[in-house]
Amino acid sequence: MDFNAFELQKLIKDCLNEDIGTGDLTTNSIVPGNAVSTGYITVKEYGVLAGMPVAEEVFRCLDPAVQFKARAGDGDIVERGRVLAEISGNARAILTGERLALNFLQRLSGIATKTAQFVKLIDGKKPHIIDTRKTTPGLRMLEKYAVRVGGGRNHRFGLYDGVLIKDNHIKIAGSITKAVKAVRLACPHTAKIEVEVENMAQLREALEAKVDIIMLDNMSPEMMREAVTLVAGRALVEASGGITEENIRAVAAAGVDLISVGALTHSAKSLDISLDLLEIKAEC
Repeated sequence: MDFNAFELQKLIKDCLNEDIGTGDLTTNSIVPGNAVSTGYITVKEYGVLAGMPVAEEVFRCLDPAVQFKARAGDGDIVERGRVLAEISGNARAILTGERLALNFLQRLSGIATKTAQFVKLIDGKKPHIIDTRKTTPGLRMLEKYAVRVGGGRNHRFGLYDGVLIKDNHIKIAGSITKAVKAVRLACPHTAKIEVEVENMAQLREALEAKVDIIMLDNMSPEMMREAVTLVAGRALVEASGGITEENIRAVAAAGVDLISVGALTHSAKSLDISLDLLEIKAEC
């Protein structure tokens, strides 16, 4: 996985602490501490798999001796009934980590699957499908990773790694020109500047300000086509707002460079995935 391993471990430990608290009352009451078992993670519907290394890390955080044998990898297209992984080791650790591991797998696979559906609709070509900051608090690192697994790309990660001047910023600054000027005075020259526009007058003002990216907010495909012609390659053009599976082909045909889709993360349906244990035995 292409993100910080330390951050992943910290996130998982925080999530485990939220779930376990002072201990797993049910498992610790029923399952002997020396019991071992083997379990299988199985997918129950078609989708694109994402989050396997995260699920494995959940069990390793609980017990490094637990064996996690992956039978599928992130990015794989999986069909109903496919076994994704075999897990063996301490039964308490497996049962205690089951829900968190599945939550990660289901959520991330759902995002990867939805992203892949959007990418497929435009044949995986330009424009690029990108995500937004409409993510689950605390899970942005993983959810944006899942978008990449599904064939999409990432917009800015947070407020700190890219400038996006939106309608409220423009209102406070007084104009696009003034907002861009303020940003250029305050931000590093390496930071790209994107401006959200709602009409052709704002688009012309953004072009005059020489911004790097122009976001077309809730425009019709016809207006987008006019905007792309006016921009004429002087900035990247991003389509945003109201993008659905029904209209994305028309948006792509308008000639934009990027299409941002908040639904990739805020409306993705979790993939149905389960874990079933075999007989539990006492370790000798």
